[in-house]
Amino acid sequence: MSDLDVLIRVYEARDLEVLRDLTVASFGSVAVDEMLEERFGVWNGRDWKARKADHIDEDVAANAGGCFVAECEGRVVGYVTTRVDRVNGIGRIPNLAVAESMRGRGLGRRLIEHALGFFREAGMGLAKIETMASNPIGQKLYPACGFEEVGRQVHYAMRL
Repeated sequence: MSDLDVLIRVYEARDLEVLRDLTVASFGSVAVDEMLEERFGVWNGRDWKARKADHIDEDVAANAGGCFVAECEGRVVGYVTTRVDRVNGIGRIPNLAVAESMRGRGLGRRLIEHALGFFREAGMGLAKIETMASNPIGQKLYPACGFEEVGRQVHYAMRL
């Protein structure tokens, strides 16, 4: 995939619904929200897809200028969102997704590299990303991009 094929640009408000849809299509079995729903069912009348899509709304509200969209032939085919903690010098990637038709072509890596460049320009000294143990793609891609595993987290939940 050459630079001519895909443009990575800053998020625009018109992208929101596409990013929400891409999120739902991409996360599925690797989303904590789906795991919660499998265990406890739907609550508050909102399924895991609605909750996971809400994460994109939160990312955009927190740092729209740090959300980047990959566009190919005028169509959004991926994105990466970022958060910048200027006090502590830490950049974080909360969400990354690539359309199924574009996977395996290096686009996820390009989006991560774009986010890392954004962090460097913002003066961050450390970058963080996390993934679920059930996400073999993330567990391969993130170390290949230079990230090192530093710890594991276990999610617990209970019905109230």
